[in-house]
Amino acid sequence: MRSFLIVLFILSTAVCCVSRAAALIRVFGYEGGNVNVSCPYDEGYESNEKYLCNDPCGNDNVLTRSQKHQNKYSTYDDKTSRIFTVTISGLHLDETQTYWCGVNIKARKDPYTEVKLDVREDRCCDNVNKIQSIEEGSVTISCPYDSQSVNKLRFLCRGNRPSTCLQQAVITSSNTQNGRFRLSDDRKSTIFTVTISSLTLEDSGSYLCGVQRNSGFDDFSAVELEVKDSLHQTSSVAPISSAEQVTSQPPSHNPDLTLFYILRVVLFLLWILPFVLLMIPKRKSKQQDIQMNVLNTSDTSENPRINDICEPSHQSIRSNNEAAESQHVNQSLTTNEDL
Repeated sequence: MRSFLIVLFILSTAVCCVSRAAALIRVFGYEGGNVNVSCPYDEGYESNEKYLCNDPCGNDNVLTRSQKHQNKYSTYDDKTSRIFTVTISGLHLDETQTYWCGVNIKARKDPYTEVKLDVREDRCCDNVNKIQSIEEGSVTISCPYDSQSVNKLRFLCRGNRPSTCLQQAVITSSNTQNGRFRLSDDRKSTIFTVTISSLTLEDSGSYLCGVQRNSGFDDFSAVELEVKDSLHQTSSVAPISSAEQVTSQPPSHNPDLTLFYILRVVLFLLWILPFVLLMIPKRKSKQQDIQMNVLNTSDTSENPRINDICEPSHQSIRSNNEAAESQHVNQSLTTNEDL
């Protein structure tokens, strides 16, 4: 009878341990982020030490204990809910492996719980849907999802980081209107769409369509939006021949660039204006000096000409007087001879 009880005790202990080991906990995290591993334990073990270890969970494989805190691992033992939680920070891809949560019991084999940790890169996705629109226009982003996600939360975020997408979502299915963003859901075709109106050039970039999962990683699809300047759109001309097509682009007009050149011209004119104002009086004074020199020169040149004109006149008058006197003398002599 005593032997039977011992065998029964051993079998019950083994069954207990196996049942605890069969309770698999799956944990998911992104590279560089944090993850919480929550391990429940049975009543009566509140004061026992708990720990987290790598497979096969020997003494050398223990990563942290409930009484210790490290930089990478931090622990919290909620004795009311009987849940032992380990927070692992700074996740690496090579930490995707099997772990064990254990309770230290000296009298017999420690009970434990298996933990599967899956770490992924914090980016998405291999396939990207590229769409284009123009500034001040609108665009509609289509996001497909599977039929099992009809009642799940759907959302759209900017960027390419799945780990923070839901926290930074610009719109969700629980709030279908948010400023320029509007979400519509077609459950029959299992596609939800997000319309962005009054587009700006800053709206260009990466977006993620997301569907929340109750467990595991959320589902994502990537979109790349390019918003083009409405003043720099190209227009196509009808093909000249079957082998050649000519594409023309209307001349672009940039108001900012035009204003820039106008300001440059105005600043230049303001800069040279003082010099022009200083040069005007000097130029007038110089012109007056030139005019005075011209007048003086003309006066000095005209006086000799007048003297030249007057001097021959005096000479001719003197010659006439001398001729008259000579004639008078000759007449006097002739009269004397006659007498």
